[in-house]
Amino acid sequence: MGDCLPNNQYQYVGSELEIAREAKNWKTYFCSLIYPYLGNEVLEVGAGMGGTTQVLCQNHHKRWICLEPDTELASVIQDLIEQGDLPNYCLVKNGTLIDLDGSEKFDSLIYIDVLEHIKEDKDEVKLAINYLKKGGCLIILCPAHQWLFTPFDIAIGHYRRYNKQSLLSIMPENLDCQKLRYLDCIGVLASLGNRLLLKSSHPTLQQIKFWDDLMVPLSTKIDPLIGYSLGKSILGIWQKQI
Repeated sequence: MGDCLPNNQYQYVGSELEIAREAKNWKTYFCSLIYPYLGNEVLEVGAGMGGTTQVLCQNHHKRWICLEPDTELASVIQDLIEQGDLPNYCLVKNGTLIDLDGSEKFDSLIYIDVLEHIKEDKDEVKLAINYLKKGGCLIILCPAHQWLFTPFDIAIGHYRRYNKQSLLSIMPENLDCQKLRYLDCIGVLASLGNRLLLKSSHPTLQQIKFWDDLMVPLSTKIDPLIGYSLGKSILGIWQKQI
């Protein structure tokens, strides 16, 4: 499977990735805020099934590494590349940051709904910036607000949700914050409804489509009007200074 490492035995515990691929409006929304910070050489950590890669990865990039520890998920991305659904400058690596050559440097590192799955998140970020060029960007999107933590978070292996303070607290000093905002204010209602009423550990395809088709478009209009002050997700972008 290309450059995938066959001995990696990690297996992702969640089951939501397949239906999450249907959240097209959501991916388009947050990807639009990330595009300007990507640069030519990109490392996507925890690329999953490549759903976000397909939206983010545009033709002007020079190199895009999809780093994914789950062998089966990495093989899905490899198939997308071989089928022409991802550009041929995309490369799959089955593993984590410690499996990369220490001399590798990128214009950006992306963590899309990944950091909350990593127990030692501060250590992960400290390691991640070693792979950034000077002036490169660390881009993180993750679930917001611990008070929205539900059985769904537990079921898919989340250790935590974040707010601005907790996310800032794990960032090294040599990173300059470019953007830190909450996204999807209307989606908070869906998350609260699940926590207080449904208490579901797995969202259905119908629930995902209802949120993506009706709530996300509203959030894209309201979020900027309220200064991105409320949302069920948080987006942070930091630039490496030295």
